[in-house]
Amino acid sequence: MGSEAQELRFLLIPLMSQSHLLPFTGMAKHLAAHGVSVTVVMTPLNALRYKSVLDHARTLGLAIHFLTLPFPCKEAGLPEGCENIDSLPSSDLMTAFFDASNMLQGPLEKRLEAMEDKPSCIVTDICFPWTTDVALKFGLPRIVFHTISCFTLLCSHSISRSDVMGRVKGDDEPFVVPGLPDKIEFTKAQLPQMMKDGLDDLEDLLDTFKAAELTADGVLVNSFEKLEKNYVKCYQKVVKKLWCIGPLSLSPGVDSAKLDRGNKPSIDPNRCLDWLDSRDPKSVLYVCFGSLCHVSASQLVELALGLEASRCCFMWVIRKGDHSQELEKWLSEYGFEERTPGRGLIIRGWAPQVMILSHPSVGGFMTHCGWNSTLEAVTAGVPMITWPMFAEQFYNEKQIVQVLRIGVSLGVRRPAEWGEEEKGGVMVSREAVQHAIGRLMDEGEEGAERRLRVKELGEAARRAVEEGGSSYLNMSLMIHYVRKMQNRKRSMTRLMRHY
Repeated sequence: MGSEAQELRFLLIPLMSQSHLLPFTGMAKHLAAHGVSVTVVMTPLNALRYKSVLDHARTLGLAIHFLTLPFPCKEAGLPEGCENIDSLPSSDLMTAFFDASNMLQGPLEKRLEAMEDKPSCIVTDICFPWTTDVALKFGLPRIVFHTISCFTLLCSHSISRSDVMGRVKGDDEPFVVPGLPDKIEFTKAQLPQMMKDGLDDLEDLLDTFKAAELTADGVLVNSFEKLEKNYVKCYQKVVKKLWCIGPLSLSPGVDSAKLDRGNKPSIDPNRCLDWLDSRDPKSVLYVCFGSLCHVSASQLVELALGLEASRCCFMWVIRKGDHSQELEKWLSEYGFEERTPGRGLIIRGWAPQVMILSHPSVGGFMTHCGWNSTLEAVTAGVPMITWPMFAEQFYNEKQIVQVLRIGVSLGVRRPAEWGEEEKGGVMVSREAVQHAIGRLMDEGEEGAERRLRVKELGEAARRAVEEGGSSYLNMSLMIHYVRKMQNRKRSMTRLMRHY
């Protein structure tokens, strides 16, 4: 592969959000392992967070670099230091954050103009339609990267291209998504904000994203063919070229469970391992809701009571911002940690999730259904309890529970909107938590079949990224495609000079 990829330089342009940066930096490692030189656009604070990616690349001799651009917080009306979506103090600042992200176009073009060796290709986040103009200006192939599944992409496409939404009377009336391989139902309330009626600005933005995807030279997806074969086939009919290259959480040639994936853990990984080592195989439930989900203190109290009642061993991650004074006061007054001695460990902040999920004592994962977390669970062969909260997470829940049949639903019917968590009150009762844990960790036939299915998918995930696997071959095909476009461009340049 080295000779095929020689002199190829890929420029990666991610959205500055953990859920996007993680797969983008994962892709950088896979591309570099194929012999490509990779540069990832970063902002200063995110570059510090992901320094471990560069350090690890150097030890493996991989050509990965960062192109650091200042993030225009002040110009966009953001507090200083808000360079990542997870650092925003309020959802009201999301528009300003995207404004700041769009302001990166000018500085990036200046850096490209100054480059002696221009990129061979840009791989851009779907959230940046302006990269279409950048690619045209510099005559570069442009490939769009999706950090979500083909199932979600097809659901979104099918809903937006049909009139099904016009026939739905209320937010809670279920409707069947047309044109899918399986019968999948949603309510309007469960759809991502951009898909809902009456939000013209968001609908226009979605149309812009779609146009940028359809005019791209190809589309990359963080998934693998065995996971969603029928949905990959269907979505291949929508776009020019489609390559599934995941799971990108699996790093080539190394034990991914031992790697730092961006943020520094809030707990000593060795303490995690020691605690997990002392537990029986498949006996621990891991509970984590990602870097962006905001859960009210009252809901977290209900979750705590459900965990206590389940009698199950658990490792519970409470993200910064969620362990409010109210929650900490309750945990202390109730004596929660004293009431669950030996079977519960609370991590406040960031956890080494891939390492935890890969441990033999972990037998289940209560998750918000973010796509990165979903893939990490699948890769580790761990079944899930699904608690979707916003964005495309209700799509992912359907895929986990109904299509793949590797999870148990908590029965959440509505999203928890950022900034309005307390208004929603308690969406999931302690009884629902206890019941779902019992079902997932059950040793009976249903539980055994679920564990076997996810174990087989985990094995398929690892085979996909290994040499000769479907994702490995797709990465090779995509690189070959870029090489062909580069050679065609050189031939045209020589021809023009001749005349």
